[in-house]
Amino acid sequence: MKKEKTIPFNKNRELVEDIKKIVLYNDDFNTFDFVIDTLVEVCNHNVNQAEQCAFIVHYKGKCSVKRGSFNKLKPLKEEMLRRSLTVSIE
Repeated sequence: MKKEKTIPFNKNRELVEDIKKIVLYNDDFNTFDFVIDTLVEVCNHNVNQAEQCAFIVHYKGKCSVKRGSFNKLKPLKEEMLRRSLTVSIE
């Protein structure tokens, strides 16, 4: 008997294959405080999480700051771009 293929969903009922991430890149003009405030306001990070992401970006050059479906991430990316952060959805 053939098994039916199950489609993997996450807890928000999004297809696992469709999960994307916003990647924040290091730049030479935004301050730590500005980046931290933006991550708290736009991505709903707590202050500790935002600080950790800011340090990772500073030392590693980039950091994944939010995961979800493309449709949920697009407005967050647009707001971060509006605030002059360098981000992409991957």
